[in-house]
Amino acid sequence: MPPRSSEPDQQDQRARPIFGRGRVRRLFGLDRSAPPPRQTLKGEPLNPWTIPNFVGYARLAAIPLFLYLSFESGDGRDAAAAAVFWLIAAGDYVDGFLARVTGQYSRLGTILDPFIDRLTILAGAVVCWHYELLPRWALALLAAREVAMLALAQYGVRHGVEIRVNWPGRISVFPIMGGIFFALVLDGWVPAALLIVGLALAVVATVLYARVGIRETRRAKGLQGKPQSP
Repeated sequence: MPPRSSEPDQQDQRARPIFGRGRVRRLFGLDRSAPPPRQTLKGEPLNPWTIPNFVGYARLAAIPLFLYLSFESGDGRDAAAAAVFWLIAAGDYVDGFLARVTGQYSRLGTILDPFIDRLTILAGAVVCWHYELLPRWALALLAAREVAMLALAQYGVRHGVEIRVNWPGRISVFPIMGGIFFALVLDGWVPAALLIVGLALAVVATVLYARVGIRETRRAKGLQGKPQSP
């Protein structure tokens, strides 16, 4: 009798709450060496009714509130608007943490989370541009990068290629959102410095995304072109 494969057990294990010795790094998102959970892969059901997704819905709903408070402030620096922006940004970590704790991964969450991140960054960039809270050249570059990422995502969809978030892209979110947040509450060089550091990481990430996308597209076309064995 052939030995039973351990792959289903590994997938079930990834879907369970992540408690226990040796799992702290995974719980806090520091160790991402494991394969992505099966529920997040292409072709899986969206599964919208999960706790992490409700956090995402709340983040999405808070973006118009942030814009309203910011433009009502008169100068872009408003404690309530900054607090709302901080909560939206922090929710990016909270929903991932909750997914790992509860095991409630979903395909929708994988799609929704980066989309909300981009809307959050663009909303903050619009406010900072309007009130000149950050260098406009950096904000223009940031907007161009986000447009490039949207185009790259569409390229992947058209060619059946799924591009996973890389570490430079993951890390870049923190200084970019941090730069925008601090620009909303204080003047000085710190917000601009954070934004520029985040932009540098984001540009590196975009180049890596493009390389992976092109390579995977060529590989997929090569597999399609091979004759089927009888």
